Amino acid sequence: HDVFAKGDAWFRTGDLMRTDGDDYIYFVDRIGDTFRWKGENVATSEVSERLAGVPGVLEVNVYGVQIGDLDGKGGMASLVVGPEFDIATLADYVDRELPGYARPIFVRLQREIETTGTFKYRKIDLVTDGFDPAKTRDPLYFRDPAKGYVKITKTVHAKIVAGGFKL
Repeated sequence: HDVFAKGDAWFRTGDLMRTDGDDYIYFVDRIGDTFRWKGENVATSEVSERLAGVPGVLEVNVYGVQIGDLDGKGGMASLVVGPEFDIATLADYVDRELPGYARPIFVRLQREIETTGTFKYRKIDLVTDGFDPAKTRDPLYFRDPAKGYVKITKTVHAKIVAGGFKL
């Protein structure tokens, strides 16, 4: 209470907001290890825990990425996988285990996931790379609503950014 003036108050939502010249308030982003997609707050730790149950998944790092001009961020999972991993099995698993808004739209397969000095998974470079195949040699997949996870090519990437898929 009494934050800026006597009688005012605040509460922590975990949301970063901004105001315009007319004092309208706009959502900008989530603070912390969550992201917002389709009006829902997605906890990356909860999605990671579920994805760790997929056969062949050895390590999981989940984060949100910007998709063109869409509001919020779509889910992306960076995975280290073993030889028994199958992308179609992943698609079936997330359909069963996760609500629609929490299902990763993108998957990146890595040999290893980089960690910080305190052994937390690094996300900043992965978020910057997003799902652009020009920014990484790692295999990237997109959850095509009609076909399941498909490899991201330059053509698929351009279609996603242009809004060619209903997300």
